Amino acid sequence: MPASRATEYGLLGRTLGHSWSPQIHAALGSTPYELIELEPDEVVPFVREGSWRGLNVTIPYKRTAAEAADVLSPRVEALGVANTLVHRADGGILADNTDVLGFEAMVSSFAQRTLKRDAREAFGGRRALVLGTGGAAQAVTFALRESFGCDVMAVSRTGDTNYQNLVERGGDAALVVNTTPVGMYPSCPASPLAEGTLERLPNLAAVLDVVYNPTRTGICQQAERLGIPSESGLSMLVWQALFASELFQGTDLDHGLVDQILESIHRQTTNVVLIGMPGAGKTTAGRALARLTHRPFIDLDDAFNVEAGVSPSEFITTQGEEAFRRQETEVLKGYAARTGLVIACGGGVVTRPENYAPLHQNGTIVFLDRPLKELSSRGRPLSQAKGVEQLAKERMGLYRSWADLTVSCTGSPSSDAAFIRAELGI
Repeated sequence: MPASRATEYGLLGRTLGHSWSPQIHAALGSTPYELIELEPDEVVPFVREGSWRGLNVTIPYKRTAAEAADVLSPRVEALGVANTLVHRADGGILADNTDVLGFEAMVSSFAQRTLKRDAREAFGGRRALVLGTGGAAQAVTFALRESFGCDVMAVSRTGDTNYQNLVERGGDAALVVNTTPVGMYPSCPASPLAEGTLERLPNLAAVLDVVYNPTRTGICQQAERLGIPSESGLSMLVWQALFASELFQGTDLDHGLVDQILESIHRQTTNVVLIGMPGAGKTTAGRALARLTHRPFIDLDDAFNVEAGVSPSEFITTQGEEAFRRQETEVLKGYAARTGLVIACGGGVVTRPENYAPLHQNGTIVFLDRPLKELSSRGRPLSQAKGVEQLAKERMGLYRSWADLTVSCTGSPSSDAAFIRAELGI
C-alpha cells in the first residue's frame, strides 16, 4: 500500500482476515474504518507519512507503532507497545494502549455483573495467573497490577512458571487469564490448559480469555463445566475500541454503546443449532428459520454426503455406526467453528459427548421435541434397526441436557421456525 494513501480510521496489521472492528467503529462514529494490511517495511512510512486520523494497531506491529510515535502515553512508556495511534492537531503522533483500558473495563464489568462485587474487592491482593508473555499479556498484567492490585504470575511454555508446574507454583490463584492465541478460530475450541488443571486451583473465582472468536473459548468451557464464572474477550475488544474512538474523535462517548454493540454482534454471529430425534423436522424447520433470518443453512447430513461421497444411511450400512460417528464429528467441527449459521444436526449427534463443545462454542442449541408417533423411520437405518422408542430412550435425556431451548413441535416447520426466531430475538 502506498504510504500516501488517505484514510480516516483503520486497523493496521499484517494479516487481518475477518475483523469486527469496522462494524464496531461504525457504531461508535469513527468511520470510514478500513482494514490496512502492510508488510513490515511499509509500516513506518505509512504511519509517518500517511494521511489518516486514527489507527488501531494489532500484531505484529504494536512495538513498531510505539517507536514511530512522537508522544507516548504513560501506559505506552511503561509497556513499550501501542495499539492506538492518533494524529494530533500539531501534526505529531500520539501513541496509547487502549488494550489496557479495554481489559480494565472488561474486568470491572464482569466482576459487577457476574460476581456482584467490585473488581478490586474480588481480586485485589490475590494471585492472578496470566497465560502468555506477548503484547496482550503485558497489557493484561499492567491492568491487573495497577488497577486491581493483583499479585500477577506469568505462565509460559519455558518460564519459571510453566504449564507443567503452574498448579504447584500458583495453586492459590483466584483468577486465570488467557492471553495466548490458543483456542482462537479456526483452531477451536482448544485450550492452553490440559483438562483437569482448573479443578486443581481450589481458590479460583474466575477465568477470562482475551480471545473473542469463538464466543465460548475452550478454556471458558472448561471453567463452565466446573461452575466457575468465565468470559471471553469480545467485551474487551469493544471497550478498547470505544476508548480508541474517543481519542480519534476527541470527545467522550456514551459507555452504554458497549452493551448495544455486544448485543448486536451476538445476535448476528450466534449459530442456531437444531437437535432432536430423526424425523423431528430439523431440516425443514431449519430451512424455514434460515429464510426468516437471512442466514446460511447447513444440514450436517448433506454436508457429510458432500465430504464423504455417500449419504449417512449408506455409510452406516456399509461401514457401521461407529465409523460414521467419527466422521460426522469431523464434519461438524468445521461448520460449528463458523458463525451466523442455522445448523441442523443428525439425530445421533448427542451420542458423542465430544460434539457438545464445538456446537456450544458459538451456538444456541435448540431441541425440537416432536411426538414419537409422528416420527418416521423410513430411510433411517438406526431407527429401523432399534426402533424409534428405543432410540428415544437412549437419547431424550441427552437432547434435554444439551438444549438451551426446547421447542414442542406440534405445528408446521414454518411455525416452529417463527417461534424459535421470536424466542431467540434474531
